[in-house]
Amino acid sequence: MSRVPEWIGRLGAGLSQLGERMGERAAADSDADPGTDDGRDDRSDDRTGDPTDDGAKRSRRSAADEAAAAEGDAAADEAAGGADGAGAPEPVVPAPPAYAPAIAARPDPVATVPWGMRVAAEAGWRLLVLAGTLWVLMKIISAVQLVVFAFVAALLITAMLQPTVVRLKRLGLPRSLATVVTAVLGFVIMGLVGWFVVWQVMENADTLSSQVQNGIDDLRNWLLNSPFHVTEDQINDIAKTLREAVAGNTEELTSAGLEGVTVLVEAMTGILLTMFSTLFLLYDGKRIWQWVLKLVPAPARPGIAGAGPRAWRTLTAYVRGTVIVALIDAIFIGLGIYFLGVPMAVPLAVFIFLFAFIPLVGAVISGALAVVVALVTQGVFTSVMVLAVVLAVQQIEGHILQPFILGRAVRVHPLAVVLSVAAGGLVAGIGGAVVAVPLVAVTNTVVGYLRAYSREAALKQSPQPHGATALDVAPVDSPSGD
Repeated sequence: MSRVPEWIGRLGAGLSQLGERMGERAAADSDADPGTDDGRDDRSDDRTGDPTDDGAKRSRRSAADEAAAAEGDAAADEAAGGADGAGAPEPVVPAPPAYAPAIAARPDPVATVPWGMRVAAEAGWRLLVLAGTLWVLMKIISAVQLVVFAFVAALLITAMLQPTVVRLKRLGLPRSLATVVTAVLGFVIMGLVGWFVVWQVMENADTLSSQVQNGIDDLRNWLLNSPFHVTEDQINDIAKTLREAVAGNTEELTSAGLEGVTVLVEAMTGILLTMFSTLFLLYDGKRIWQWVLKLVPAPARPGIAGAGPRAWRTLTAYVRGTVIVALIDAIFIGLGIYFLGVPMAVPLAVFIFLFAFIPLVGAVISGALAVVVALVTQGVFTSVMVLAVVLAVQQIEGHILQPFILGRAVRVHPLAVVLSVAAGGLVAGIGGAVVAVPLVAVTNTVVGYLRAYSREAALKQSPQPHGATALDVAPVDSPSGD
């Protein structure tokens, strides 16, 4: 009985020593790997914890397992989708070896083009588009040239007659009656002037032909006795060449005569279109302008609405000033021709009046015509005197009349006048030469106004000054308090 407790005591002592050794080993393991110790502690806590904590931990573990499973499924779907869409994985480009030379990256092609060349290219294609647009516009105008010229002539006549309509309305006449009276009187006066010119030419045709023949004979005698040593055979050869040229071009002259009928019909059509257009422009010009404004885009409408009246004032000033200057030229040159005894002084004066609507060039042509008529009818001395009269009147016109009458309404450089007249004559003949200068003047006025309007609009849209800047630009009252 006494030996049993001793055995149990030795067994307990052995277990105690074994427990101490296991504790020491566990402590050593925990010092070497804290996570493992924590895991053991967690497992020990799990073994020794209450059932509530065990259920919470199991639920968290199951949620984590489900999340890991979901991520695995998503990765598998992504890999499957990449395999279906791209086929094979992208090849991995190996890095160049260390001993390979460094290659600089190619620059952007746009950056390699010089700035000046890029600006020139940008401006070049815009100019090409503008030139193409103008070419198409000129083709359209040439296709309906008669209608365009009739409307432009109606605009010029309306600009000349509109002040009369305004005066008649101020006198108490209704607008319709004032318009009809002005239009009828205007066209009757122009018709009477044309009839008078034709009548004078027809009346003096026989006398003029005989005087021309006498003038040619005098010119021939002067050439024979001149220091140029011209012989009679040379003069006869020149006359023979002229006769052969006329005989050889008989068919062309005949076809030109037949085409004259077509030209006459077109002229009558143009006159009728001009009359009707003038009548409606005089009566309803304001409503026509409002309708035109509706065709303009809304953002550009205020600028065009302001430029239109200024362009019309420029056109009106140009037409009235040109009529006054042309009338003065015709009166004074016609009086000089009449007193010098040149035949058909009145028709020549009317031609001078009409050609005055072609600036610079028209005066030269009409003056040369008067000098030639004086030369073949009255001789060299009379032609020289006519030339002196024409030059004197044109000098007075260029230096006194045009600056005083036209003023600053038509601010166009003489070079621009000459070039525009030449271009208009080449494009559309006499009508283009007549329309060129008023078109340039109106364009100059419109462009100047639109430039000023855009600058003013930009200033209005800019932010207002504030702070110290506002103090710098703020108006300062005068000391007197005015």
